Amino acid sequence: QVHLVESGGGLVQPGGSLTLSCTASVEFFSIYFMRWYRQPPGKERELVASITGDGITKNYADSVKGRFTISRDNAKNTVSLEMSRLKPEDTAAYYCNAQRRAGDVSSWGQGTQVTVSS
Repeated sequence: QVHLVESGGGLVQPGGSLTLSCTASVEFFSIYFMRWYRQPPGKERELVASITGDGITKNYADSVKGRFTISRDNAKNTVSLEMSRLKPEDTAAYYCNAQRRAGDVSSWGQGTQVTVSS
């Protein structure tokens, strides 16, 4: 199990930007596949973005492509989600997820709330 702590959520106006961070307490962080999920109010949790351990391959949900950027710093055990041109529909609790390999049980953070509203 990996202990994950998210930070950086808050209230932002439509069109604004916000950067989320997730810090992992684990050895060999670079071998973990990292993901950001979100759960809008009253809806199911959905995958937003993912990044491989080496930081080279990144994937995004269609709804955030071109607006969100996932990155990681393996020296600091962190993964970030830079969000720009935010929309009200981006309002959700955002969760960090770590998985060592396919089929393994993954670890979750406690989540951080992002609210996009004027």
